[in-house]
Amino acid sequence: MIELRELRKSYGGVEAVRGVSFAAATGSVLGLLGPNGAGKTTIMKVLTGYHYPSSGTALVDGIDVVEDPLAVKSRVGYLPESVPLYQDLTVAEYLDFAADARGLEGAPRARAIERAIDSCGLSGVYRKKIEDLSKGYRQRLGLAQAILHDPPILILDEPTTGLDPNQIIEIRALIRSLGESKTVILSTHILQEVEAICSNVIILNEGVVAAQGAPAEIGKALKGEERIRLRLKSASGAQGGAVDRKSLGSIPGIRSVASFQAESPNVFSVEITMPPVASNTDAEGATAASAVDARGASTEAGEVIFDWAVAQGLKVLELERRRLSLEEIFVKLTSEGEGR
Repeated sequence: MIELRELRKSYGGVEAVRGVSFAAATGSVLGLLGPNGAGKTTIMKVLTGYHYPSSGTALVDGIDVVEDPLAVKSRVGYLPESVPLYQDLTVAEYLDFAADARGLEGAPRARAIERAIDSCGLSGVYRKKIEDLSKGYRQRLGLAQAILHDPPILILDEPTTGLDPNQIIEIRALIRSLGESKTVILSTHILQEVEAICSNVIILNEGVVAAQGAPAEIGKALKGEERIRLRLKSASGAQGGAVDRKSLGSIPGIRSVASFQAESPNVFSVEITMPPVASNTDAEGATAASAVDARGASTEAGEVIFDWAVAQGLKVLELERRRLSLEEIFVKLTSEGEGR
């Protein structure tokens, strides 16, 4: 596994990583997200022994990266963002070189090379020079050298860069399968990739952790927000209530009106944000989730909105809870400075 405790790394007067702590267990894929300069690559370089931390602790498979960097490197497979390849070698020669560097010999060496070639789909270019490979195949070769010695830990920086859609699907499937028995940390700018591959996510912003958790639950880091979509109908005549942004602002507890659209003169589609519904704890201390109605909105929020609509002379045609997407969470956390 991997564990960071109050990790800090400075370059001169610039503190790139500021007190980051997290753990990644065996059999998991952890995604590092963040804008440029957030500290993702710096953390990866520390974990691979390429850079030493300025302070704090980084443990790889229980080994301190400062106390025994060679032992750490023997347990890590690393795919940097820019794969260092020798252009005048063939794929076969490069993998032979990587096997030599890893101290692989005899039958285990042959099996390791064959496994890496098959896993990364390199059999068709095995005898080609690297300078003649496409960017996608060069990326595959970089991943092949990272998994060649069957390390318990993989550090992958932008692993699907330059791949076509079919290759991306294949490499994602490979990473998921590797994550079943290894600890995998990957950095990516592709949010769909995180949702497709990662069991846990850490969002970094300006060197600190802005949020962390499972992709489906990480919205809790926003301090809670119910996003509810509504379709409202106002009755014709004097009894019909008016629907506009101002009237929606009178819903008890509303935080904001995220969107407002008139579908027809008396039918309106809106999205509002409400405070989070408080959970309750039973006598044994287990936290019970709030009840959810058939339409997916919390019962408490639904009742508040329904009562408001009746008082306004409106009909609720639809009421649906909507979770924030990972993209929305990312933008919110990295643009508003959450986590400081």
